[in-house]
Order: sequence, then structure tokens, then C-alpha cells
Amino acid sequence: MGSDGAAGRRTRTLRAELALKTLSADLDPRERLRRTLEQALVFAGATLAAVYVPAADGDRLCLTESVGVPRALYGLRDVYPLSAGGPAADAHRSGRPVWLTAEDLARCPAAQRLPVRDFSLAALPLREGGCLVAVGDALGGFDAEERECLRLLAEAVTGPVPAEDQAKELSAGFFSLTVESGRVEVDDEMLRLFGIEPEEFDGRVETLLSRTVPDDLPSLMSVVEADHMSIGDRELEFRILQPSGEPKWLRLRGRLLPAGQGHPARLVGTVADASKLRPAVSDVTRIQRLAAALATAGTVRDVGRAVVSALRKPLRADRVALAELEGDRLVVTVLDPPEPEAWPELWRTEWRSEWPDAPVRAMPTLAAALSEGRAAVWPAGSELEPALADVGPGGLAVLPLTAGGSTAGACLIGWDEPHDFAPDERALLTAVAGLAGQALVRAHAFDAEHELIGMLQRALLPRRLPRLPGAVAVARYLPTTAGLELGGDWYDVIPLTDNHVAFVIGDVQGHNAGAATLMGQMRTALRAYAVEGHPPDVVVSHANRLLVDMESDLFATCCYVDVDMEEGSAWCVRAGHLAPVLRYPDGRTEIAESEGGPPLGVVERADFPMSPLRLQPGTVLALTTDGLVESAAVDIEVGLARLADELSASDPGHLGLVADALLAGANRSDDVALLLVRYDGMEARPQRESWTVWRVPEAVRHARRFTRRTLRTWGVTQDVDVVLLVVSELVTNALVHTGGPVRLHLTLFNHRLRIAVSDNSARTPIKPTSIGWEATGGRGILLVEAMSAAWGTVPVSGGKQVWADVFLEEGPSARP
Repeated sequence: MGSDGAAGRRTRTLRAELALKTLSADLDPRERLRRTLEQALVFAGATLAAVYVPAADGDRLCLTESVGVPRALYGLRDVYPLSAGGPAADAHRSGRPVWLTAEDLARCPAAQRLPVRDFSLAALPLREGGCLVAVGDALGGFDAEERECLRLLAEAVTGPVPAEDQAKELSAGFFSLTVESGRVEVDDEMLRLFGIEPEEFDGRVETLLSRTVPDDLPSLMSVVEADHMSIGDRELEFRILQPSGEPKWLRLRGRLLPAGQGHPARLVGTVADASKLRPAVSDVTRIQRLAAALATAGTVRDVGRAVVSALRKPLRADRVALAELEGDRLVVTVLDPPEPEAWPELWRTEWRSEWPDAPVRAMPTLAAALSEGRAAVWPAGSELEPALADVGPGGLAVLPLTAGGSTAGACLIGWDEPHDFAPDERALLTAVAGLAGQALVRAHAFDAEHELIGMLQRALLPRRLPRLPGAVAVARYLPTTAGLELGGDWYDVIPLTDNHVAFVIGDVQGHNAGAATLMGQMRTALRAYAVEGHPPDVVVSHANRLLVDMESDLFATCCYVDVDMEEGSAWCVRAGHLAPVLRYPDGRTEIAESEGGPPLGVVERADFPMSPLRLQPGTVLALTTDGLVESAAVDIEVGLARLADELSASDPGHLGLVADALLAGANRSDDVALLLVRYDGMEARPQRESWTVWRVPEAVRHARRFTRRTLRTWGVTQDVDVVLLVVSELVTNALVHTGGPVRLHLTLFNHRLRIAVSDNSARTPIKPTSIGWEATGGRGILLVEAMSAAWGTVPVSGGKQVWADVFLEEGPSARP
């Protein structure tokens, strides 16, 4: 039996030799290489075989061909730097085969991240440099006969030159495009094809693209833009405009070479004249262009425009309509031409945002086409209902846009002159319907998701900014254009007591729903702590402790500025955030010097120092997030300096225009929040006095005497008894029902006198619902409510403040 097994293995080797001999020498080199590699799958038990050859620079191995299962399954890369080592590099340098079993590969840390881990690998050197890599599922590696077959195949492989050298050998214009920078190297033949003189070419790919016919530019951009490229070969035909104005067809063939260590990704290939080969546009090219346009169509309206652009002019149609199917109605998204006069009389009389006004079931022809889910055409003279017949008197095509077994919408194409539907045109319409249907479903989902994201973002940010005493504030928010367009940047304006206002801006790490949710929680927490009356450092410290206790994986930065609108003084607290930028009335700008603490949620017991700011009337305070001043190409210090320069040159009298101008060049790869405040100062300031109420038997009488003396100083002579009664009741209530210090505050502003009593109890006074005639207490709050215009309570740090407003019939104006 052992002899029979050995004979079987020898038979495999002989068959491999015979298979290699049968390969025709006339085959294209790449096709011959592919067929040679396929023998490894047949005779050597390999599941994947690939050939790597040295790049032109000689310091890396590049993949030139592979057969079998996808390389990603086994972690095979497209480029291997020779300096980094590895089986491929070792086989190339040493000239000896490398055989690795599954146990050998399991010791490699990178193998832990692969979908399949139990496999063996072989790397054999090639005669002309490079190596043959084979992967098998046998845990013990390739046996002796399989190794002999692989050696035989490695001898048979004539290593092809790298892709860029192959391109130079072709009789066409050569190019080498560096993807990241957009710089392109071309030869004289390439410039001749584009009609550019060598001395006029600046080395930019945009210069070549500018010669492209606009209709062909999206499909060409899908090839040369990094976001749309994948490793491998690509081919495309496109048109350029010659100096005479006539278009010319060119054919691009190229290959993307991935980036290696110190080497950027490059697209290399050739461009040849295809005018004689392709005198007209083929259906394949139309489909290619439409697929490229639909790949970048984000909304339903974008899909409609792409379909109209791909069909109307090429088919010489007179009108195209695209609509979504919602229930039993069609909701139009694109009409071309858009003028009502271009459409039938019935459409003009019932012109709506929805078309048609009647449900689909009222048009049996259209309903039947949609239910069948196949493209249908009617030549001139077909008997159709008027709503359809007048769309295309010379011919009508209805394309149900299907995806996933359901109909997402319909596309109607009409001709005024008799139109013949050739078989290839019917095939084109069917292909377009399938592509457009899938794109329409994706776009509809994107629109719905985008609307949901917008609603969530609007709900988390302030709907409008409050009117401020002595200041004007505007805010702007730009979501990132990447991902969900949902982020963690926020801003807030919080009116506080005594004409103080808190301005807050912050940024939660990340751009997803989790970051947005945490942003909403942090904004709510900061507002709650601020309204309680805590100083700025305590507000930020409480928010930090809250975020730490939430045990979130995210952190947040924040800048909190408490401005006294009466005095123009402010305190700034920073938690890992950018410092404010100040623009003074004379146009000078500076980045405010302020100490900063760590980001929120990082250190539980962190210090957040307060830094003083001075705002004179006319000063603009700018708070922003890093998305406005930082990017991959701009350092944050440079960005802040640029922001300060732009703010210096702006007109602070129109803050909205200033904010829009500052956001004009914003980096859309990150969220951006901007809050601008112009401090004007209060034209009139309230008059204030306060007094500590001692807990003595005559405390209420002392409070009344202080109030009477203060009113006399202010020149108030009316309603004094009403004020004294309210003072008596509020002070009595605080002394009886609370402990600790009690303080009386009087504020007069524009004939409104506010009486406020603060204590250290957080319990709010309760107004009794009913009081019997025999009750000895409980009437104080009822008296306060009856004698004042309004009353209420507000939390303050460590307690509360009960206030009541009395409007004086006549009194002094507030002092300027």
C-alpha cells in the first residue's frame, strides 16, 4: 500500500509536468502566469497561490498575480517590505524555500486576528527574483510530493516585471499617479494624447482631468480617487475635449500599487487612443458611468439626477420622471425638464409635489408594470391611459426600480417622435432599472437616517439662544461629513441670577450616537449645576465627577466662562479645552491666558482652576472646538492664530456674518461648534443691598428696619408697607423652618423691587391648599403671593433662595 501511495504522488508530479508543457508559448505573459499558478491548486493541494516580484526601487515585494481563495482569509498582503522580514522576504533574499506548518504560524501574533488560523504556508524563490507563495489547509504542511510540485512550478514561473515597467513597454502613454498628493508623472505620448505641450504641464492630475468631458468625469474620478479604489487592475474608456472642440475617446489601463513603508500608494498604467476602436458610446460604458455616479449618490434626489443624466441625452428622450413608490402612490423626486409646460395637460392641471394625484391603481397599465417588476415599453400609437400616453406619444418606457424583491419606485421615459426600441436598448433599460432600484433603496435609507440624526442633534443642542442683558450671542454647529454626521460637540448659554450668564462649549470624544448621547448628558448636567448657583470651578468639578461615576469609555473637554454682565468681569474654567479668543474694540485679538485642568472623566479628584477675564464694552468672546482650528495638515496653535487674525479683521457689529465667515474654511472631517459673544455692557445697572439676619428675638424687626432704611436711600416712597410685609413673612418663614444663616437681598431695577431671602435648606416652601379659621400659621406664603406680582424659589449652592417681586407705582430710575 505504501508503494501505491508513492506511485500516486509520482503520478501527480508527472501530470503537473505534462500540464506545464501543454501551456502555449503564445499566451499573454499574465495569462500564462495565471494558468501556471492554477496548477498549484490542482497538483500541490494548495488553496491559494500568489507570485511576488521586486518593485523597481528594490526594497519591497509587490503582488503581481494570485489564484484561489481570497488572500484576506490568510492575511496575505499586497506588499512586503524586504526590511521587515517574513517568509516571502526570507525566500527572496536567501534563495531557499521556506516551509511553515500550522504550528509554526500559530506562534505569529498576527495570526490571532485572522478568520482562519489552521493552515500551512510555503514560500519558494523564483529564478528571476521574487517568490511563489502557496497556502494549504494541511496542518502538518505540504508533503514531499506536494513540495516537489511547488518546486517544479516555481521553476516554470517566469517572474513578470513590476506593473510600472510593464506599462512602459506598451505602445501608449505612460503615467504614474501618487494617490495621496495628486502628483502624476507622464511621458510625451501621454501629453500628446491630451493635447498638452510638455513645457505647459505642471505635474498635477487636475490638469489632465480638466480636459475630460464633464459627463465622463465622475467615472474617471472613481478610478483615480483613493476613496473609490481597491487593489488590482482597472480599465476604463473616457472622452477628452481636443483643442478643436471635438471629443476623443481614450482607454485607460492601470493597476493600483499599495503603499509600503515610506512609499505612498500609486496608480500606474497606460492611456491609449481608442477613437477608432470605440467611435460611439457603448451600453457597457453607460452602465459604468451610471454605476460610478450612483456609488456617490447620497440622497434620493441625487439618484434621480444620476439616472436622468445617464438616460435622457444618450437615448434622446424628451422627458424623464423618477418617483418613489410609497404605498399606492408615486412621489416624484426628479422631473426633467422641470417646467410644467413640458408635461401633459393632465399633469399641468394637477401639478403637485406628489405625482400623480390619483393612486397607482387608477392607472392599470402602470400598476401592471410595477407588479411584474420588469421594464416595459410601448411604441408610438399604443393604447394607454391619458396620464401615460401624453408622457411619450412617440414611445414610452416604464422601468420599475426593484431591489431585494420589492419595488422601490419607477422611472418613466418618453419620446415625442416615434422611437424604435432595439434589443440592446431594452437590455440597457433593464440594467439601469436594477442599478437605480438598489441605489434608491440605499438613498432612501440614508435620507431617513440623516433626518433622524438631524432631529437627534437638534434635540441635544439649544433650539435658540436666550436674549441677554448687555450682550449678544450667536452660535453655529457643523456636523462632520464623515460617518453618521453625528458628534459630541456642544454649546450652551445659561442665564444665572444677578445678571450673570454662563457660556459653555465642549467636545465629547468620538463621532457616533454614543458620543452624542453623552454630550446631551453633560450639557444637561452642567446646566443643572450652574443653575444651582455653584461657582464655575465647582460646576466643572461636579460634571467631572459625574462623568467618572458613569464609567464611560469616553471623555469630554469643556470651557466654561461665567460673565458678570453688570461689571464686565468673568471667570474662565477649562477642562482640557481650547482657551477663549478675545477681540477687543480696537481690533486687537489675543488668546486668553488661562490655566487648564484635565479633560472631564479622566481623573476623579482633579483641580479646575479659575482664571479671571476682563471684558470692556465692545469685546467679542470666541469659544470653539478643535474641529475649526485643527486638522491633519494644520497644528492647533497655527489654527488658533489664524482664527484670531480672521476675528481681528471682522466686523463685530454683525456677529452672524462673522460666524459664517469663520466656518467657511472649516475642516469637515470633524465636528465644529462655535459660540461668539459680544459684550456691550448694561446701559442701566440694578441697585443692590443685602443684610445678614441674625437669629435673635427681634430679627424680623431688624430686617424691616434695614429694608426701610434702604428704600429711603433709594428714594422709594410708594408701597413701602407692602414691601415691609413681604420682608416680614419671608424672613419669618426662613427663621422658623430652617437652620443656619439667613440673608436678605434687595434689588431695584426699573421700578421692580425683588426681595429675596436665602437659607441653607433645599426644601421649597409649600403653599397650603386650605386653612381653617382656627389655624395659627401657614398664611405667610399666601400673603406673599397676594401682595407680590410674582414669587418663587431658586436653588443656590447648599440651599435655596425664596424671592418675590413688587412693582412700585412710582420710583426712581435705576442709576446709569
